[in-house]
Amino acid sequence: MKIAIIGKIHQIGLEILYSSGSLVKEINQTDTPSLIDALSDVDGIILRTEKISNEVIDNCPNLKIITRHGVGYDNVDLNHLNSKGVALGITGTSNAVSVAEHVLAFFLQFIKKIDLSDKLTRDGKFHEKANLPDFFELYQKNILILGFGRIGQAVARRCLGFDTNVFVFDPFVDEKYIVKMGCQPISKEEGLIKADFISVHLPLNKKTLNFISLSELKKLKKNCILVNTARGGIINENDLFNALQEKLIAGAGLDVFELEPPQKNHPLFTLDNVLLTPHNAALSLECRMRMAKEACETTIFYLRKDNNLNLDNIINIKDLNY
Repeated sequence: MKIAIIGKIHQIGLEILYSSGSLVKEINQTDTPSLIDALSDVDGIILRTEKISNEVIDNCPNLKIITRHGVGYDNVDLNHLNSKGVALGITGTSNAVSVAEHVLAFFLQFIKKIDLSDKLTRDGKFHEKANLPDFFELYQKNILILGFGRIGQAVARRCLGFDTNVFVFDPFVDEKYIVKMGCQPISKEEGLIKADFISVHLPLNKKTLNFISLSELKKLKKNCILVNTARGGIINENDLFNALQEKLIAGAGLDVFELEPPQKNHPLFTLDNVLLTPHNAALSLECRMRMAKEACETTIFYLRKDNNLNLDNIINIKDLNY
């Protein structure tokens, strides 16, 4: 088996590939001509964040599977893969914990403002703590989760541990299951109106592009905290900037951007009511190890037609929409 890796993965994944007897290619040049040349004879590809064009796929006659080092699939054309009979694997069980904890870190930093207390203490102003801004609790606040897959459910479980009211919008999940998880199903519009905190866990596609724009932002409470660890483009960044600047909402936490990396003069960088991270919510050491292991095992098992393959990690439908 010839397997290419596009992007760096943890050593544990490489060891799995080499121990399987696979011929491994680590790809560093990702322009289209270089990819066509390097991938022309591979059976499988393990892909991190780089995009692979249809032109590249068309020049891979032996390709049977692309496995994402993650859960998103917006860096490949899923319909084109299906038309070519190429499977798409994801590491569906690996990153929920890390991303969910990242969401809670955003929530807690906004309401506890630990950095301000730290600075005051270091500056010798211990007795001036009454001058700090108000802090708040998660207790009994309304959390809206948009998208109730593995990550959304992991966020829900952690929010329930803080005794919050968790509302879920996901038209593809049975409402009985949402209730069984201790949450309350809700419509998008009603959820936006109720929410004190919102966490986005939707895929990016034609129906979710600009899923939250100015019209939605105007429905939110002024104290609302909006967090996106899913994909850039689901929240319209220009509209979000205006909403934050005009204090229509209290704050936003973004791990993802419409353009990655974002421009150095991005307007959001000028605001103090936004927290920004470089699409690293799923990059804890533990999660990187799990993703590398799962991506490599999925690729090998699929190519071998191994019965140990977790079919939940293979996407083979024509399209996924919200």
